[in-house]
Amino acid sequence: MPNPESAHTFQVDLRGLVDLLSHHLYSSPRVYLRELLQNAVDAITARQAAAPGSPATITVRTGETLTVTDTGIGLTEADVHRFLATIGRSSKRGADGSLDGSGLDAARGDFIGQFGIGLLACFVVADEITVLSRSAADPAAPAVEWRGHSDGRYTIRTLPASAVPEPGTTVRLTPRADNAEWTAPQQVVSLARHYGGLLRYEVTVVGPQGETHQVNETPPWEQTHRSPLARREAMAAYGRHLFDFTPLDSIELDLPAAGLRGVAYVLPTAMSPAQRAGHRVHLKGMLLTDQAPELLPEWAFFVRCVVDTTSLRPTASREALYEDGTLSAVRDALGERIRDWLTGLAASDPSLLHRFIDTHHLAVKALARYDDELLRIVLPWLPFETTDGNVTLEEFARAHPTVLVTRSVEEFRQVAPIASAAGLGVVNGGYTYDRDLVHRLPEIRPGTAVTDLDPATVTAHLDAVDPSAELRAAGFLAIARETISVHDCDVVLRDFQPVTASALLLDNREARHERTRSSLAADSDGLWADILGSLRHETPRAQLVLNHLNPLVRQAITIAERGLAVTTAEALYSQALLLSRRPLRASESALLNRAFIGLLTHAMHHTGTAAPGSEPRKEL
Repeated sequence: MPNPESAHTFQVDLRGLVDLLSHHLYSSPRVYLRELLQNAVDAITARQAAAPGSPATITVRTGETLTVTDTGIGLTEADVHRFLATIGRSSKRGADGSLDGSGLDAARGDFIGQFGIGLLACFVVADEITVLSRSAADPAAPAVEWRGHSDGRYTIRTLPASAVPEPGTTVRLTPRADNAEWTAPQQVVSLARHYGGLLRYEVTVVGPQGETHQVNETPPWEQTHRSPLARREAMAAYGRHLFDFTPLDSIELDLPAAGLRGVAYVLPTAMSPAQRAGHRVHLKGMLLTDQAPELLPEWAFFVRCVVDTTSLRPTASREALYEDGTLSAVRDALGERIRDWLTGLAASDPSLLHRFIDTHHLAVKALARYDDELLRIVLPWLPFETTDGNVTLEEFARAHPTVLVTRSVEEFRQVAPIASAAGLGVVNGGYTYDRDLVHRLPEIRPGTAVTDLDPATVTAHLDAVDPSAELRAAGFLAIARETISVHDCDVVLRDFQPVTASALLLDNREARHERTRSSLAADSDGLWADILGSLRHETPRAQLVLNHLNPLVRQAITIAERGLAVTTAEALYSQALLLSRRPLRASESALLNRAFIGLLTHAMHHTGTAAPGSEPRKEL
């Protein structure tokens, strides 16, 4: 006959649970004060719901012990057994959403804490917690004392009414020596201001000598100001105090449907898009976190926010936002508010728009790629690197009906001097977002043509040299082509401006890829080298274009001695490489050194006559 089933209850090792909280759930022992303030606020909220106009104060006293006293709903002996002795049960919730244990039909959203583990955070800094409480819901009930220990023991006893004259609760901690720093008077004041600076009820910290500190204040967005300018100045002053910078502007945030109000401050200095700003999020006045990048869309990295909300959900540690549909909707709505501010600047404050774009043009470009309305408004104001210098796209398009855009910074640097002299309008599209935005210019400015720059376009604007001159240079060009061909590069002779440019290295992406493949294949062996070899393509080679108008090149093409011609060709190629500003490969660095050492050696040995044992050399 089978044995009957028997029911058992889980046993909880409180020391192990406290260790879990302190090392894995909470980021720091300092959260103990936040939990105490949070419980006090919720207790006052419950009493206010039952008896509006009741006292609403929280007092924190520091010294050898730390106490937090509130004028809240208080607890009866039955409440103490039910809530303080049961881990995970919160006095702020019931199965039906009502205020468990008080008989009040209060909405669960009125309270900050909902997890029932807040008091345990105090065991992170203390071995003993004492709770003295008198219920406001049941005035006839006696006061009660609960004394808990970190090893899991607790005692409960009732007290005469005189022990606790008024309804409310006092929590007393006896800090451990190894955590005394967290309960030091100045630390307590700092923590109270940090966490409770926006709480709706008065919070006062009383020091060992009786000195008092008011730690919370009404945020500027909830205050009445004498004028819009005064309101704006108050917002900016609050941002300076909070974030230690003077913002370019302040953007008020108000989402009534989400119970959210606050301010977004525009940073006065540029910030990397990869470094998302941390935002301060208060939940019903209590600071939840000052590092909440998920509050705003990724593109809005140019602002820092401080908000107070009633609808966003915290994680169990109450140190981050819970990712859900509400947070997603709030993020989108806040992004729309910031976008509206930005688009409104064009009409309301063009000078501020210029200052903003000068500082945060990368952020604006990131946003404009996905926002057609914003693109229409701000694209003409955005600066780009062009052959006419750093100018706005509107200014550049007026001078160049056909806009050429490069795919990389390297391509732009190769062709910029020559293209400028030839009257070509080229935009550097190698920076983040730039090429995509330039290609959308015709949408905003009909009649403007935008096309990617091809090296052949530049070559077509270079004049062919006179056939007789090309014939005279044939010997040198043959040696130069043989010398430079090992670098997958051809050599041609052309006439172009400016005269000061001796050579131009024209390249394209396919040729660069082919050089990279060849380099990898040369450094590999076995199967990998065979695979790379099979990927070889007959792509256009790079071109070293020598400027026949340049005096140096005119002398170089007359060199007859092979050794000097080889060195000169390598020197011209090296100079063109340096002008392109692309990273040099090891073989190219070696070539650069070899070319200049060769020229130096030739100059040192040249005395106007041939050196002993050598053939006569023609001077370069």
